[in-house]
Amino acid sequence: MRYEIPDPLDPALLTVLIAAEDGLARLDERAGRHAVAEGFRERGQFFDAAAALWVAGELVHVEDLVLHDSHMDARAPSHELTIAHAVLRARRRLDLADADWALSPPGLSALRGEAGAAVRHDSLNTSALRDDPDETDAPDAADGPIDSSLSDAFAEIDAAIARSARLLDIHAGSAVMAEQPVIESQSSRVEPTGQLGLLFDDDWDETARLDAWRAVLPVADQLPAALGAALLFDAWERIEPLRRQHWLGSLLVGAYLRFRGKVGSHVLAYNTGLKTIRHERRRSKDRLTRLTGFLEAMSAAAELGMKELDRLSLARTQMEMRIRDRRSNSNLPGLIDLVLSRPIVSAPLIARHLGVTPRGALNLVRELGVREMTGRGRYRGWGVL
Repeated sequence: MRYEIPDPLDPALLTVLIAAEDGLARLDERAGRHAVAEGFRERGQFFDAAAALWVAGELVHVEDLVLHDSHMDARAPSHELTIAHAVLRARRRLDLADADWALSPPGLSALRGEAGAAVRHDSLNTSALRDDPDETDAPDAADGPIDSSLSDAFAEIDAAIARSARLLDIHAGSAVMAEQPVIESQSSRVEPTGQLGLLFDDDWDETARLDAWRAVLPVADQLPAALGAALLFDAWERIEPLRRQHWLGSLLVGAYLRFRGKVGSHVLAYNTGLKTIRHERRRSKDRLTRLTGFLEAMSAAAELGMKELDRLSLARTQMEMRIRDRRSNSNLPGLIDLVLSRPIVSAPLIARHLGVTPRGALNLVRELGVREMTGRGRYRGWGVL
């Protein structure tokens, strides 16, 4: 599939492109030096992960994701919650990595989960070389002859280990499939046969599809940053490189904007803006309609980010007024930082981060006057709207 360079001066694109570029620049300038910038970035990770599932047609509550991330689940995690947590981990990895890491082949391989597979492959090759008679040192005569019964026992152990490794690989593939959403195009759907066909589809060459998507990068680099990111996301939606990690495309939009220096202060929470675009426009057959919708999603994400900064700034000012006359060793300033860095905080979470008892955490919440968000009798949570 060939992607031609869209004309940035097209009247249908020019207005939304200018709005997106302006909104992203304003957000980056403000988020880079704001007093609550750290909390804004961390909260954005949770909201964008939940929004990614919303765009895919699934519902995940932000408070459940916060509790799951802190290993304090109120119930057994659902399939959708597991996927949302995978999105959250990927976003954090992008945030900590270099700006160009995610778009490089090693970065994409790591985000796909292939880094561990490559390590295992290298270790297997190394062990094979060690077992080669030409590469292995001959046993010293002083060691004496090897007992044949021990050799048979070791051979049985090696065979059992090999069988276990094969079973673990199969179950690992099942776990990866269970944690990732399967999103496939109607024209490329293949009915699998057999158990292995349910896990791996030989006709769906993810490496070749990723290479085809990366071939769009030079085209995107010739365009303004926002339009280039929109083109890359459109290519991801059309090529569908990863069947079980289709949500990665929206994260790469933020990574690309960071790479181009358009939003360098953080990884843009693009899914929060994508929620505002109707499905008919996001999946339209007309490329101009899709690109316009993706640019409007960037403007919406920037506008939501600015409102979030205003909300957090006001909340911080109000909470600091409450602790103006507190003693210098009070835990309340630490609680303010924690509340601003999470959409929801629970009593065990506060106790663990501040080193107090759960009862002490409840007392601190009462003194600070943070609003209860969940409406539950148990597993209650507090936060800033």
